Amino acid sequence: MLSLHVAQHRAAQQRTNRKRSASASAGTGTAPKIGLAIAGGGPIGGMYELGALRALDEAIEGLDLTRLDCYVGVSSGAFLAAGLANRMDTAEMCRIFITGDSADVEFRPETFMRPAFLEYLKRATSFPRLAAEWWRELLFSPLEARWSDLITRFGGLIPNGLFDNAQVERFLREVFTRRGRSNDFRELGAKLYVVAVDIDSGDAVRFGGEDWNDVPISQAVQASAALPGLYPPVQIRGRHFVDGALRRTMHASVVLERGVDLLIGINPLVPFNQNHGGAPVAEDNSLAAGGLPAVLSQTFRTLLQSRMQVGLARYAQQYPDIDQLVFEPNAEDRELFFTNAFSFSARQRICEIAYRNTLADLRKRAEALAPVLAAHGLRLREEVLADGERSILDGLSKPQRDTETTARLRRALDDVDHLMAAAPRSKRAPRRQRQAG
Repeated sequence: MLSLHVAQHRAAQQRTNRKRSASASAGTGTAPKIGLAIAGGGPIGGMYELGALRALDEAIEGLDLTRLDCYVGVSSGAFLAAGLANRMDTAEMCRIFITGDSADVEFRPETFMRPAFLEYLKRATSFPRLAAEWWRELLFSPLEARWSDLITRFGGLIPNGLFDNAQVERFLREVFTRRGRSNDFRELGAKLYVVAVDIDSGDAVRFGGEDWNDVPISQAVQASAALPGLYPPVQIRGRHFVDGALRRTMHASVVLERGVDLLIGINPLVPFNQNHGGAPVAEDNSLAAGGLPAVLSQTFRTLLQSRMQVGLARYAQQYPDIDQLVFEPNAEDRELFFTNAFSFSARQRICEIAYRNTLADLRKRAEALAPVLAAHGLRLREEVLADGERSILDGLSKPQRDTETTARLRRALDDVDHLMAAAPRSKRAPRRQRQAG
């Protein structure tokens, strides 16, 4: 479902067009600034976001997701934002996470689901001391000892994370330190922000921002994706960080504050709606019949989406000249809701659902989107939208088997081409002179 927040997009469009016309006549070639905000949602949420991004990449001409002005990623969205900011396009990420035929990165789901044995051992070693203290209190002060205190006293024995996210950081560090990519925020060609929350204060921290841009990108993503209960908090500078979605769903304000012209947002979690027509739902089909997991999932999704909607409504008033395009799943998609949120085996199916849903949204809203996109030098590719049977695998070419050296050379040549294309016409050398050089 595409949310189109363009309260004053006609006036903004006219201003943008006037600015573009003036820039073109002056020979400056100024391009609109586009920012991308990607929310979290666990492994399944990340795969949905990848499918949606792939659809946008193919369906919108003029949109280069690897060369935007600003990126912000939260939790699983931080993986994708960091990859795009490092100029890993959606096709390459599909090869890594979907088809598995990438010539660059080998993805193994078990890397992200390895039990935190050291955490278990650390907690277990404190059991004898806690048990001795409890029995001593029970024997000598029986009136003060209460069975209800057991949960508080022995709660520290429960691991604060089931899986070891140190492997996650190691995987990302290896990816971002080869083939011309960088694990340093300061070396990227665009601004990248990864948001995590300090568990001891509840404060959100923008890694990549001032005073936090020296933290390795891999460690920042590890901290942002540390979902409480699933992964342990990540210690950075003596502070402990967890999932950035605890404070806000998408942290779109980070992009808006940079004065972009267009915000593109991806939110993979919406509450499931199975009584869309308003008719009552049979008791055996109700989400309540699905037990605690279904109820908690629906509650979590409802809280996240409502919080995001409140933020977007406020941003529309606070930043009236910035167009906001936010893509979400269809609320009636039953398969998406009941897929295990931490399953990697369903990643291709979820990516395909997201890809087709996003194309359907673009097709449905094409008339309203056309002037908005045109104001930013973009347009919809009719040939892509017209193909109702198109699959996410159709546009994937064969991977290039590059060595480290050729990959770096290809990246450098791509940089040169981009600079030449972005250079003002009046400052470009004549064609013959460039050829001679």
